[in-house]
Amino acid sequence: MENNEKYMKEAIRQAKKAFAIKEVPIGCVIVHNDKIIGRGYNRRITDKTALAHAELLAIKKACKKMGDWRLDDCTMYVTLEPCQMCSGAIIQSRIKKVVIGCMNPKAGCAGSIMNLLDVKEFNHQAVIETGVMEEECSGLLKEFFAKLRNENKNKDKSQ
Repeated sequence: MENNEKYMKEAIRQAKKAFAIKEVPIGCVIVHNDKIIGRGYNRRITDKTALAHAELLAIKKACKKMGDWRLDDCTMYVTLEPCQMCSGAIIQSRIKKVVIGCMNPKAGCAGSIMNLLDVKEFNHQAVIETGVMEEECSGLLKEFFAKLRNENKNKDKSQ
């Protein structure tokens, strides 16, 4: 199995953890020397903070594991294209490459709305690869939002 798929499958496992606790299913892993050094999944509702994005949680764990804020030779695998906040954190932490499952036309800042990961004026740019296990990643999001709409519809009927 290709490394991209191997690590994206782990990011999807993280996204499923978010799904299980009724969070938007976004998962992320960070890899260094073919070893996962950081994992994260969306926890905004659970932790009651806008900062609990999968990417930020994975970056925090990877930095702790590396003993440094720089993640120069690391690759991030994330199920959904990073937002502006996460893209900024990727640049700040110097992550070398970002592998993305599916794009986010409403909030994505790695190519959809803009590409903060490739702004030449910044002191760092990240290599981007998109569409890795795209159907699985987007399918998980579609399933989550369909379930949420159905629950909300049923809630409205019972009131």
